[in-house]
Amino acid sequence: MRVASESRPVPVHPLDRPIWSALTTRQQSLAEGGAMARRYPPAIAPFADMVDMSPKSFAALGAILSGSEIAVLFTPDAVTAPDEFKILLAETGEQMIGTPAESSLPGVETVTLGVNDVPEMIALTELTKPGPFSARTHELGTFLGIRIDGQLVAMTGERMKPGHYTEMTAVCVHPDHRGRGYAQMLLGAVARQIVSRGEIPFLHVFSNNTSAIALYQRQGMEIRRRLHVTVLQKQI
Repeated sequence: MRVASESRPVPVHPLDRPIWSALTTRQQSLAEGGAMARRYPPAIAPFADMVDMSPKSFAALGAILSGSEIAVLFTPDAVTAPDEFKILLAETGEQMIGTPAESSLPGVETVTLGVNDVPEMIALTELTKPGPFSARTHELGTFLGIRIDGQLVAMTGERMKPGHYTEMTAVCVHPDHRGRGYAQMLLGAVARQIVSRGEIPFLHVFSNNTSAIALYQRQGMEIRRRLHVTVLQKQI
């Protein structure tokens, strides 16, 4: 009878460390850093992670941060940082998975957003605060929007791509246009393009954002697990 080796490592699900998984698989060409710590280019996203929480890994993370740059980590466990870092934020977020239901609205169409739309995309995210969004974030995947009378009033897109999963992000609607079903329509459209590629949609939302969690659950998504969201900065 064969006995399983007790020293065999337990497989880690790619979504348990989504940033590390993405930067070592489908988005490794974007990664800055090396074997111990990696991050996205700051103009794309502030997300980073380490192979583990050892002092050596934290030192590697510090080596790829300059000045006042921050590193945003999504981890299964709370982060205890060494003295050379300060923690700017320590919260929890819900990781949700599933394919939101398709929806349509009479007379409303989605448009694909690109580099020429970046100023409006940044303005909308600064107004609605869905999470980090920078000048090159749109390069991570397709972003769809809704324009009303020429104004960008809602958008959603793709961000992290760990393994065969793709994260939906920047789910935001201008305050003057909420309650009209735009977020649901965009979520369904983005999810449909993800599924068409044989991938599985997921997203992250802060644990205290109960209204957004309820929206995603009504759309057919479910909470997979809770992650710790930590924002680090080197002591200057």
